[in-house]
Amino acid sequence: MKKYFLSIVLFLIAYIANAQCAMCKAVVESGDVSQAEGLNSGILYLMVFPYLLVGALLYFIIKNRRKKKI
Repeated sequence: MKKYFLSIVLFLIAYIANAQCAMCKAVVESGDVSQAEGLNSGILYLMVFPYLLVGALLYFIIKNRRKKKI
């Protein structure tokens, strides 16, 4: 139960975080606010997939190790 709670909290923190680098932020601040929000959402969207892939890989590794122990 604690693992699920921790996973959800970490996901929400990553979702709320401001994911723009300093240079991207400086360029976008001179423009429209909706552009900045769109860029931030795009960065967060691209950031999620590596974590999902690593999580799936770890899940299958742990699952296979538990099968071998039994």
